[in-house]
Amino acid sequence: MTGPGPSPGLLDRRLLFVTGKGGVGKTSVASALGMLAAQHGKRTLVCQVDAKGDLSDFFGVGPLAFTPTDVRAGLSAMSMDTEESLKEYLRLQLKVPLLSRIGPLARTFDFIATAAPGVKEILTVGKLTWEVRENHYDLVVVDASATGHVVGQLGSPVAINDLVKVGLVRNQTDWMIDILTDPARTGVVVVTMPEEMPVSETLELIERLEDETDIDVASVIVNRVLPELFGRGEETIFDRLCEPDARELLGAEVGSGVEAVLAGAQLAVSLRRSRVPHLERLRDGLPDGLPVLYLPFLFSRSHGVRATAQIAESLGEELGF
Repeated sequence: MTGPGPSPGLLDRRLLFVTGKGGVGKTSVASALGMLAAQHGKRTLVCQVDAKGDLSDFFGVGPLAFTPTDVRAGLSAMSMDTEESLKEYLRLQLKVPLLSRIGPLARTFDFIATAAPGVKEILTVGKLTWEVRENHYDLVVVDASATGHVVGQLGSPVAINDLVKVGLVRNQTDWMIDILTDPARTGVVVVTMPEEMPVSETLELIERLEDETDIDVASVIVNRVLPELFGRGEETIFDRLCEPDARELLGAEVGSGVEAVLAGAQLAVSLRRSRVPHLERLRDGLPDGLPVLYLPFLFSRSHGVRATAQIAESLGEELGF
């Protein structure tokens, strides 16, 4: 019996769900993945699941809507709206001819979604997988829910499938599951940081995805990795410069600014070293062969187009482009 074939490259898939603990930069990574894919000639859609998200800031455009907005050549962005997704589903799948006839159904949507957990999730996942099935884009990148909710979101077609055994809904969830569970087409990208809580949540999420879904984890991306300031020989020199007699000589030669420079460098070295154990724990806890990519700390307060382009460039280098 032959084993599974080699995992496809990250941008060779058709659907990527980008998730992670809140605050680790998953929107930054999702937008950068979309930009990188478009730069390499792929028709790309980036979708934010949270309508209150700020994906538009990363592309320097106005508020996003359910209808995709072209943000640059080959790259579109949208914001998920489950009520609009319901309308689209009714129009395309049930052949309801006029939007006016959909209105009364849409007005009861919140009630239905509350009474039947999983409805909003299935409409979200259904919209995204439909874009893949219809070949509207070469790649759909999803700024998905955070770690606490993404498993339920990704598992919604299976959950509905277990409840509904026959009929139109069952037929719809069958093809969604086919796309979601095909590692050649779909993968989850987990974004983390070299800190204790993000690493713990990442390891727990990957374990849950493996135990509770059949969806492939495509990669872990470690964001905001601090650079190593000094090589081994340079570090010895730096340590010598930080000794009191060397500080005094430097201060006499250069001035009072030496103390601030040395203190800043010492802080950077200390922060870098404090994060190494978290990176080691992450690598030790991940499944064998799972790709891990590293993105540098940008030291920038903004997250506009320039920052997105910088992250896309770093991702391209990590992926060997």
